[in-house]
Amino acid sequence: MIRAQPNALTGWVSDSLVKHHNVGSTTSVVTEVGFGAASLGNLYRKTTDAESHGALVEAWDRGIRYFDTAPHYGLGLSERRLGETLKAFPRDDFSVSTKVGRLLVPNPAPTGRDEGFDVPDDMIRQWDFSRDGVLRSIEGSLERLGMSRIDIAYVHDPDAFSDDSARLALKTLTELREQGVVGAIGVGTNQTYQLGELFSEGLIDVAMLAGRFTLLEQGGLDSVLEPAAAVGGSVVIAGVYNSGLLANNRPPADAKYNYEDAPPALIATTNAIADVCESFGVTLPQAAIAFVLRHRAVAGVVFGMRTAEQVADNIARFSATVPTELWAELVSRGLVADGAPAT
Repeated sequence: MIRAQPNALTGWVSDSLVKHHNVGSTTSVVTEVGFGAASLGNLYRKTTDAESHGALVEAWDRGIRYFDTAPHYGLGLSERRLGETLKAFPRDDFSVSTKVGRLLVPNPAPTGRDEGFDVPDDMIRQWDFSRDGVLRSIEGSLERLGMSRIDIAYVHDPDAFSDDSARLALKTLTELREQGVVGAIGVGTNQTYQLGELFSEGLIDVAMLAGRFTLLEQGGLDSVLEPAAAVGGSVVIAGVYNSGLLANNRPPADAKYNYEDAPPALIATTNAIADVCESFGVTLPQAAIAFVLRHRAVAGVVFGMRTAEQVADNIARFSATVPTELWAELVSRGLVADGAPAT
């Protein structure tokens, strides 16, 4: 059975460049830079145990104290690897988020390899947003992580299954929050659907929004970030590089966008943004990170990181000084939506 545990975060580093923020009105905390652990589940290709461990230790040494995972990532491998490394650190000194909605069940007909993650497919994902499914998912995550509580629990891609999936799962997560099993609850998705309503109705503390509020896309501004800010909710931004289009100083000709080949017009827009950034002595990735952190509802940015080198690179980009005048210039050229509010 799941048992309630105290959820008090203490001892957070205060001298790091990476600041931390409360999640909505809860006691859960995230750092402005979070570690996205999908690669720890062998996303697309194998990541060694040594690489995973090294990346997590580097993240800790750089001041990152927020780690995001999910059962979906490598059929539980990401959670197991994360828990194995984090057990060396005081539990009250970091936050972990995981997700519900894709329940892991035995695979009756394994083929040998999972689709999307380089792991054996002895388990499969089963959509399940029911009370029983959510409880079983949280129970499994706690076991794989080796932890007694989860700081943030997201409903994972509910819009991909049905219109009422988010609300259904949130009922159970609300119970678990009241019991102290989870600290904050929300939705993790790459769609803006319903998020504003869920914030306005007081059903979520936080949303993890992937790809819909970036230097290239501001569609989530009015539909998610502003509703969150209006009620004191938080947004964690994932996919800040839009599948890699903003990950380099200049986009390559074969750049991806939303995990597909980027349209030529979008590559041209990205180059135009890069021109302006370079005139201010700023790189495209540095601007991509700084832009989203300007909004008062954004508590942090999560990067998918596979190695210690990637951690160091992202921290360096995050730490760069970006002139405020850059934003006005981008707006004046029509490259960024007008009115993106600063913190």
